[in-house]
Amino acid sequence: MNVQKDDGHAATVHEGGCACGAFRFRASGEPTRVGMCHCMTCRQVHGSAFGAYAIYARGDVMMSGSLSTWRSSEDGRRHFCPTCGSVAYMEFTTRDEVDLPIGAFDETGLFEPDYELWCKHREPWLPQGARPEYDEERQH
Repeated sequence: MNVQKDDGHAATVHEGGCACGAFRFRASGEPTRVGMCHCMTCRQVHGSAFGAYAIYARGDVMMSGSLSTWRSSEDGRRHFCPTCGSVAYMEFTTRDEVDLPIGAFDETGLFEPDYELWCKHREPWLPQGARPEYDEERQH
């Protein structure tokens, strides 16, 4: 979807939310990066082999609805819907960004990951070499 910005140019907007619809987000423009994470926390939170996120500047994302928050690390915060349990987004207190799960967007095929993190925990049956890989965290 495109919306008109104050400067007269159109900005791409992508919407999404949790499984039950109680939480919604609206992301304007393009993400700063898109990545896959194989860390044990992402694996457990998503109940999958990895988490995949579109990372946006905080000011480019509008949200509505009530969420619960879990402090998953010293500076990591994961927000989820208290009704359906869906992962809504994650953030780090040290960055002015919002990490939106790719699977939470209303459309499919929007983003392809640029890199993979925590590959030391990647399932061996997943393909390797498709994008830059980091054993742990990448340098920002």
